[in-house]
Amino acid sequence: MLLDLTDRRVIVTGGARGIGRALAETFLAEGARVAVLDLDVTPLDDLIGAWGDALAAIPCNVRSETSVTEAVTEAAVRLGGIDVLVNNAGINVEALLEETSDDAWTACFDVNVGGVFRMSKAVIPYLKEQGSGRIINAASFAAIIPSVGSAAYAASKSAVVQLTKVLASELGPWGITVNAYAPGMVPTAMNGFAELPADRQDALLDTLSLRRWEEPEDVANVVRFLASDQAGYVTGALIDVSGGKFATQFPARARG
Repeated sequence: MLLDLTDRRVIVTGGARGIGRALAETFLAEGARVAVLDLDVTPLDDLIGAWGDALAAIPCNVRSETSVTEAVTEAAVRLGGIDVLVNNAGINVEALLEETSDDAWTACFDVNVGGVFRMSKAVIPYLKEQGSGRIINAASFAAIIPSVGSAAYAASKSAVVQLTKVLASELGPWGITVNAYAPGMVPTAMNGFAELPADRQDALLDTLSLRRWEEPEDVANVVRFLASDQAGYVTGALIDVSGGKFATQFPARARG
């Protein structure tokens, strides 16, 4: 199956590093034109040198309606329109609920849910006008099975899933699909999985049916499909991209 994304006009939030950068690079390699929105876009200097006008790096704070509106307007001008929005920007808060500050809780929801809300609201008029488009939202496996100490993060990502479903029905009449994806354990600076002691890494890997750390490209491949014409009848879905985490209670038993 050929996923032809040539000249597709894509916005990726939080795309200067980590999974977001892998998403941007995947779309660029597929022939798309990409606008990366992030608080700090200087890490993209090397990509701009490699991809030139195909990549637009635009500073944006998804917590600010003004910043989002200005960034989306600039992206639409520089890309010549908008076809796909990937709401990848997010932050993590790790603390027991009783130890979570009001500021931390508010920031987690304001970025993870508010960012999806503001970006989607800003992009929808462009997609409606052309009668097509894709909105693809970063949820998390924490929205499926949360962890102790993840109240703010898990609750915010669960909210993203429900927001995705509502948007899917609201935008369906215009041929716009809205889906979410749930990554599992991708080692990043935010979670530090790869820096954990070996025994702790082994315990985490034993929860996976596919016993290896997830790569950013594993996520990017699913998002690439959701952005394509071949996913035109998929909407309101949460795609689990976790390597079969807790597909059974004890996946490691299959390895004897």
